Amino acid sequence: MIFIKFAALIINKTFMNTYETVFIMNPVLSEDQVKETVKKISDFTKNKKNKITHEENWGLKKLKYPIQKKKTGFYYLIEFQANGSFINDLEIEFKREERILRWQTVKLDKFALEYAEKRKKKLTDKVKNK
Repeated sequence: MIFIKFAALIINKTFMNTYETVFIMNPVLSEDQVKETVKKISDFTKNKKNKITHEENWGLKKLKYPIQKKKTGFYYLIEFQANGSFINDLEIEFKREERILRWQTVKLDKFALEYAEKRKKKLTDKVKNK
């Protein structure tokens, strides 16, 4: 019984889930400020010993409804592997960052992982065909 609890403890410490975060940045930011904000979030994720597997810049898009009186925002997606406890730290970091209007983090299940792989493959095919 003790061995099972110890094995479960080891598995929980080393097992990392895959997450996807999309965040929206203030539209009045310059290109350098957007890159700086993304770098700050990426570095924060990497410094906590997590692995970023994919990043996408979706650019400036119109919002469905105004957020802080803004009608557009810079969208950015980061896919990463992390322990569940890291998500709380990431949420706090998003709250501290004034440049970020909204964010959403989702744990990817096996179906979402398959879809994400297809999406990544489609993006790389588009880049190769250009």
